[in-house]
Amino acid sequence: MINRMIHGEVHELRLNRPPVNALSPDLLQFLAAEVRRSPAQGARALVLSGREGMFSAGLDVPVLFELEREDLGRALVSFFDAIEALVASEVPVAVAITGHSPAGGAVLSLCCDWRVMAEGDFTIGLNEVRIGIPVPALVAELAVRALGPRAGEALCVSGKLLSPAEAIEIGFVDELAPAGEVVAVACRWCEQIVEAPPQALADTRSVLRRDLIETIRTHREEDSSRLADLWFQPELRGAMRDLVARLKGG
Repeated sequence: MINRMIHGEVHELRLNRPPVNALSPDLLQFLAAEVRRSPAQGARALVLSGREGMFSAGLDVPVLFELEREDLGRALVSFFDAIEALVASEVPVAVAITGHSPAGGAVLSLCCDWRVMAEGDFTIGLNEVRIGIPVPALVAELAVRALGPRAGEALCVSGKLLSPAEAIEIGFVDELAPAGEVVAVACRWCEQIVEAPPQALADTRSVLRRDLIETIRTHREEDSSRLADLWFQPELRGAMRDLVARLKGG
């Protein structure tokens, strides 16, 4: 589910769950584990990537829809665990957004230090409200941190999906690159970053991310529990049923 490619001191973690890299609990657990063990594997920086044309379609709603309350709660914990692993990574993480990246895919992107997106007819955004899922507090915090209060709030509330040009205009991504070069561009950014002395780099990132890490660790259990409770309310349940039907219908 996660392929590791080694580019010197930069390790690429490629999501590999065909056809759309939907974020199942197993995939999220693998991702969190791979991020955490990467420094011991010799990585001084990471690139998170997907397949060309599709970074990730977000949470695997058809799988989650079938779960009972207790199992759903555990599945949502795996999502927040992946968020925490990326945000608290000991080494810098660049994300190569290789294609479409709605909802959960966009959330993973916001957890990373630097974001480059493929040019082309792709979209990225926090469209949870448009499919009936309330935006968790931690996700809203990530959006506000990356975009600023006004733009972050507007994106969460509207659920708008952005083109690559719109994404770079509001600061959702840092750079655009041709579709076949996104990973290479992310690797080059990492190579430049790790030219800094390791301890100075690690200490600086720790200071800058300390408040976000603390926020995640404080609120992740509450967020996952609240979302699991809402999942079985009539409005959200109906929205999920409709979404699953659309997905299964192609």
